[in-house]
Amino acid sequence: MQLQAKYKKEIAPKLQAALGLKNVMAVPTLDKVVLNVGLGKALQDAKYLEVMADVFTRITGQKPVQTLAKKSIAAFKIRQGMTIGYKVTLRGKKMWEFIHKLVTVVLPRVRDFRGISADAFDGHGNYSLGMKEYLPFPEVRQDEVERMHGLEIVVATTAPDDAGAFQLLTMLGFPFKQKDKKDKKSQA
Repeated sequence: MQLQAKYKKEIAPKLQAALGLKNVMAVPTLDKVVLNVGLGKALQDAKYLEVMADVFTRITGQKPVQTLAKKSIAAFKIRQGMTIGYKVTLRGKKMWEFIHKLVTVVLPRVRDFRGISADAFDGHGNYSLGMKEYLPFPEVRQDEVERMHGLEIVVATTAPDDAGAFQLLTMLGFPFKQKDKKDKKSQA
């Protein structure tokens, strides 16, 4: 079953009951997914910029937008207007397909995966996930990777707070880490 259809038929009614909402329109849903990558040390390599844009296009199914430097910083060898990264904003059908792929295929393929942190909410119902490498994506072949770099994924929801967003993402299948009682005692 497609994730968006599952959300409408199963998840939204459960979420409405769990949050005690009277209006169906108040039930939190996904708003957009933003993927961002900074190029770091590879700024001077034009070939690598093209390769990264191609990889980003294959991962998201959408052409990335260049992020440009707003001002020059001599210490980092950055000039104003220089490409310093790429970003993609996914909405609608592509967003739902990406979230389904992220939860069912990509995260289970991450090496030594034990769940994602539940502490990465921003206080307004949005969740940020950082990945050290983009190899778990099925569109990327390991033999084509010359340099590894990270990837940031921001999942924006319509939830007004983190509790609603956490319940939404949990019901969508996000594998959050379970906090152990031992961890809480050792922190106290």
